[in-house]
Amino acid sequence: MDRLPPLRLLTTFEAVARHGSAGLAAARLNVSASAVSQTVKALEDHIGTSLLDRGTRPAQLTEAGELLARAVRDGLGQIAAALEDIRALSGQDGAQLTVSCTLGMATYWLMPRLPDFYAAHPDVTVNVQAPATDLPHLSPGVDVAIRYGTGGWSEGTTVKLFDERVCPVAAPQLLESLLGKGVDLDAAPLIHVRSPHNQHWAGWEEYLRTRRIERSRLSGQTFNNYVQAAQAVLDGRGVMLGWRSIASGAVREGALRMWPDGELDLGTSYYVTGPRRPSGPALAFLEWIIGNE
Repeated sequence: MDRLPPLRLLTTFEAVARHGSAGLAAARLNVSASAVSQTVKALEDHIGTSLLDRGTRPAQLTEAGELLARAVRDGLGQIAAALEDIRALSGQDGAQLTVSCTLGMATYWLMPRLPDFYAAHPDVTVNVQAPATDLPHLSPGVDVAIRYGTGGWSEGTTVKLFDERVCPVAAPQLLESLLGKGVDLDAAPLIHVRSPHNQHWAGWEEYLRTRRIERSRLSGQTFNNYVQAAQAVLDGRGVMLGWRSIASGAVREGALRMWPDGELDLGTSYYVTGPRRPSGPALAFLEWIIGNE
């Protein structure tokens, strides 16, 4: 046991391995990227071998790094599970679980559905966590992650919830005005959602390119999360890309309208990831969310 490196070095390295870069790990840990890099170097010095191949951009895990990342991830997961078991044995806080998902997913999709879960499981409390990096994942203290992409994550067990589609949406008055003037998506005012952490989301560039719509400028208002952007669209300030799972409620209620013939399948879906051997509240939540989609 004396040869084990300090836990701080291991948890920082696990964050780098999970996020794929020191910058994203630093944002998650709320420290500087240089501090993360120095911590990983200290771990390499302690072990006596390289964990990252710094000749690639971004740096990739070496074979030793892959081996250690898996071991640390499994170990931290076991510690988190043991702490939950201890809390349950001592009667602390009742039955709880933490779900990680994006702010938009939490606000417009998960929260409206949670009353159904509580009706079936009134003794379970669901804590919803929206990570600043916009990259939900399993980590110590997080039992379930709901995330967008193409699948293929190695942590836990992942099940597809539903396929996602995207369509430009706007406030009804703005949409009618634009269409009445013959303004198409090559000239309509755009609302963007951009941040250093949400580059895995498709933006206007990809949508317009896939639709073969040429546009000389992509200028427009930019927000760093979906909820802020959605409010700007509701206020009639532009057109944004509306994900069906998130925007469908506002469309049904008439607060937003879809651009005619604008829906597009980009080959992405929403998935739920849970522990490989879920039990208690996590198992109940996973069975509920998978059974309702």
